[in-house]
Amino acid sequence: MQANVQLTDSWKQRLESEFDKDYMRSLKKFLVEEKQNGKVIYPKGSQMFAAMDALDFDKVKVVILGQDPYHGPGQAHGLCFSVPEGVDLPPSLKNIYKEIENDLGIKKGKQGNLCNWASQGVLLLNSVLSVEAGKAASHQGKGWEQFTDEIIASLNRERKGLVFLLWGAYAQRKGAMIDTNKHLVLKSVHPSPLSAHRGFFGCKHFSKTNDYLIAQGLEPIHW
Repeated sequence: MQANVQLTDSWKQRLESEFDKDYMRSLKKFLVEEKQNGKVIYPKGSQMFAAMDALDFDKVKVVILGQDPYHGPGQAHGLCFSVPEGVDLPPSLKNIYKEIENDLGIKKGKQGNLCNWASQGVLLLNSVLSVEAGKAASHQGKGWEQFTDEIIASLNRERKGLVFLLWGAYAQRKGAMIDTNKHLVLKSVHPSPLSAHRGFFGCKHFSKTNDYLIAQGLEPIHW
């Protein structure tokens, strides 16, 4: 796994030691064996760390926590909730766009690639960074959670004034370690069609995020 990791220096100095730990060695062995057994895994290896590749540690302003990658063909590319250009919008992303329109009056198109958010300082981090094709949550409990916990812990510890968007119970459990005296933590139900109507719509997380950033003298995110 480490040979494929293209982390920027700012992330590498904080995460490199994780790759030598037993849990990460076990995870690498699991992924290799899955591929040897003919399993299709998303996203491709070079994109598993794309959320960190997209922006330096010191440039992060907002963290959105997802669960695991999309498991349909051509969807996952390493950024939570995002899909490559030309891929149909998944239902949760459609609802995220609806809330942006309701909150900010910005009409989003059918383009689901969120790389522009990442380039502005939004870390689009899944808790689990790989999945077997067609099998949601198939790589949970294999070690990724410990790795991404370390990412969150490092941001919580070393940075100040970040915004964490925790949508759904899974993300909220994952973000339980975040110091709310140092950071803004915004919570709602998940934007999935199963739950969005129970509090995601109307949460106004996008305007609240920008208000907080502006209050700190930072550029707001162009959602």
